[in-house]
Amino acid sequence: MNTPSHSAIVDSQFGPRATAYLNSAVHAHGADLDQMAALVGQRPDAIALDMGCGGGHVAFRLAPQVAKVVAYDVSAQMLAVVGDAAERRGLANVVTKCGAAEQLPCPTGAFDVVVTRHSAHHWNDVPAGLAQMRRVLKPGGLGIFMDVVSPEAPLLATWLQSLELLRDPSHVRNASIEQWRGLLETAGFALEEVSSFRLRLEFDSWIARMNTPDEHVRAIRSLQRIAPSEVTDYFAIEADGSFTIDTMLVSARAL
Repeated sequence: MNTPSHSAIVDSQFGPRATAYLNSAVHAHGADLDQMAALVGQRPDAIALDMGCGGGHVAFRLAPQVAKVVAYDVSAQMLAVVGDAAERRGLANVVTKCGAAEQLPCPTGAFDVVVTRHSAHHWNDVPAGLAQMRRVLKPGGLGIFMDVVSPEAPLLATWLQSLELLRDPSHVRNASIEQWRGLLETAGFALEEVSSFRLRLEFDSWIARMNTPDEHVRAIRSLQRIAPSEVTDYFAIEADGSFTIDTMLVSARAL
């Protein structure tokens, strides 16, 4: 039986929904983006990488602060939308490049800042992707890592991964903050700051953004209805299926 690769599944999931992610309020705004912008500051000579750029919101936010931003993603369709949006916004210093996180075709030490946001949980090999980010970052350069994080408790972690996978088959795994610490240290980063956030996901838009099949939507709602109190309380599951998850921002320096 011929089945697509993981990268092909990611592309098929996100390419046709590029505009939805460009217009997603959840992705276009957030305290993590504000903190990222403050950490980077005004660096008119810096070159930045937006790894797994999705709808391009990191690239758009950084573009006025740096000399150049490379928006990198596995989906060519997503990059086309990002490129068009950057042009409409007058962000001529945003350039797009297509490829997987684990195979970054950029020279060693090419960037002053590397950032990834809400992307790593789709990577087939997170250690390899982080190693690539470290390779292309200059020594002492700034790395910023933002993503959904898994609770440490196994019960809560299992429920989160189940809902994520049912909604989107390109999902791999949300790591915990402690796992992120280990991954980044192994990749050659020295952690500087760790911030945690709570993010409410409105159910209908969360499902619509990924065009989740009806049978998967029913499965998600079925799981939510039978979830134990520990799960419903932690994720603040609401009557309409909306719920709240943990996200994080980690800033680090390349050793």
